[in-house]
Amino acid sequence: MSTVESVGSVGSDGTGSAGPVRSSEFPEFPESSETAVPGPAGIRVPPPSFAHLLRLTDDTGIFEHARGSIPKRWHGYCVDDVSRALIVVCREPHPDPTLIAAAEIYLAFLLHAQDDVSGFHNRLAVNRVWQDEPATLDWWGRALWALGTAAAHAPTPGMRAVALECFETGANQRSVAVRAMVFAALGAAEVLTADPGHKAAHELLADAAAVIGRPASDPAWVWPQDKLAYANAALAEVLIAAGYFGGDARTLEDGLRALAWLLAGETAIAGHFAPTPNTGWVRGEPRGVFDQQPIEAAAMADACTRAHAVTGDPGWMAGVRRATFWFLGDNDLRLPLLDSSTGGCCDGLGRRGRNPNQGAESTIALISTLQRARRWWEQGRPQSETG
Repeated sequence: MSTVESVGSVGSDGTGSAGPVRSSEFPEFPESSETAVPGPAGIRVPPPSFAHLLRLTDDTGIFEHARGSIPKRWHGYCVDDVSRALIVVCREPHPDPTLIAAAEIYLAFLLHAQDDVSGFHNRLAVNRVWQDEPATLDWWGRALWALGTAAAHAPTPGMRAVALECFETGANQRSVAVRAMVFAALGAAEVLTADPGHKAAHELLADAAAVIGRPASDPAWVWPQDKLAYANAALAEVLIAAGYFGGDARTLEDGLRALAWLLAGETAIAGHFAPTPNTGWVRGEPRGVFDQQPIEAAAMADACTRAHAVTGDPGWMAGVRRATFWFLGDNDLRLPLLDSSTGGCCDGLGRRGRNPNQGAESTIALISTLQRARRWWEQGRPQSETG
């Protein structure tokens, strides 16, 4: 790896600054029957690999953390990551028997975690004892997201039926946490792709949109809240989905406007994706640069994919492209986060480099984004797409 000359990054005002950047080797990818996608500086985009996800998976669920690529079993499992894993497996158009078996494990975990009245447990110790009480916080939302996805797209009819039953139980609950409602609403949107008349899904999606609120009128800060925190693009995606499925043109336009503002603000002058750091960004305050988290790129790829699906505007796929190449080295440090030898993803991009640990959240964010990139490429990489 070469030495650092200087690093181009998003500036404190959020508009970005560009300059000489780190020159580094990009990962080599094995041959695949799927077409690799060419990108900037010769980057090739591989198909999604589930190798590391399966390394983290046992007969109970998926281990949350890893040291390097080795699972930290003593940290146990969480509904957050099991839900994420179920989502990406159910998105696969032709899962093999190993992935189908993994999906059954993940669904069984969520079934065990659910409480009909109070939501979901989140943390399960390695001795299979719950470490918390059921609640309707972020993990409740992610569980409903996963259950809605499985209800619509799971690989077997039996899994789809169980997932829908569990989704319907949880969809009658509500959360005081905005992002919990956002994640749950993404599950509702998936249910509506299979059953456009599903009443509980419509109600949950509409309630989440109301909690998010309308974008601000100030062009310098269009975002509907006073702080960008985490999984930011998901808020815009929910507004887009609520407008589309609810036949509400204003809400749809609100979501598209919020997403366009966010994508512009998270694009550096040099043209690469530079997500809001894990410290967030408060309206009226300087914008930080690091640490950058993989979930932001995954959320952006998801939201831009939905915007493209709803509007047919190929320009939205530029956001998918930037998010994908962020993982592969087109980022502020010019360092790939994908470890091609394991299929895992580094746990973040910090001022001094990559976090070498390859936990579940980051690896699943990579898989999710590569799934969106595959769709972008299969649709022909439209000539009108820029960025």
